[in-house]
Amino acid sequence: MPVFGLAAVWRGGASPAKAASVVEGLGALLPSAQSMQLLVAFRDEEGALEVKVEVPGYPRAAVERLGEEVRKSGGTFVELWRLPKSERDALRSKTLAGGTPFTGEERAQAAQELQQHLEALAARGPSPSASTPPTPAPAPEASPAPTRGGEPYRAPEEEPQEEGVQRRGRRFAVKLELEFRTELDFVREHALNISNGGLFVRTAHRPPQDSVVTVDVKLPNGQRLQGEALVVHVVDAPYTGGVGLAFLSDDATFSRTLDDYLASLVGEKA
Repeated sequence: MPVFGLAAVWRGGASPAKAASVVEGLGALLPSAQSMQLLVAFRDEEGALEVKVEVPGYPRAAVERLGEEVRKSGGTFVELWRLPKSERDALRSKTLAGGTPFTGEERAQAAQELQQHLEALAARGPSPSASTPPTPAPAPEASPAPTRGGEPYRAPEEEPQEEGVQRRGRRFAVKLELEFRTELDFVREHALNISNGGLFVRTAHRPPQDSVVTVDVKLPNGQRLQGEALVVHVVDAPYTGGVGLAFLSDDATFSRTLDDYLASLVGEKA
């Protein structure tokens, strides 16, 4: 079952009680979660939370509600799974390293510790050197992904896209053999473009948006990209339709294989 990483960061100006309420209410905010793991980390100027949620499909509406609650509490919300692995690892290293893990059943304890830390920050007042956590610049329009704050922008017009889906990295036209599996289907098709965020598959077999499929992409060098992917948009057109898939793998080998292949495409286009 796929796992989606989410995170929130609160600084001294946030509401400690509201931030704690978000953490304690995760079960209600994400009701379809089969399990969740929490990590709470504290820095001199902020408190941060990472939630790894195991769910059968992407709970889009629930995640949007969670993001809204985080923002109401004065925090910044990040859908970690949408970030390229390098950015995801950098954020974890800077903000979440050394944090305390909690199970989903220990939400109240995690909320209490976060509230105490934010209350201490509020009592101390802003530091002259404090600054707002950097927000990554909007990515080029190339592959599904959000900005750190989750603000949407419109994708290019080559392929219809849902509102709110963003792209990251450069997208390359390709024709790669791939297989993808759903709970009901096994399909062999071709990917028509690829980026570090995902790919587009022209196919008459179109799983519903927010469902998760298993992909096996054959690269020209003989290597394979194997892992789970999320259906981020569906194009219903007789001859040009298909599905846009966002990679979910957090595996270092997967990311390295993909990055090396994309680097080879850059060389070809140079």
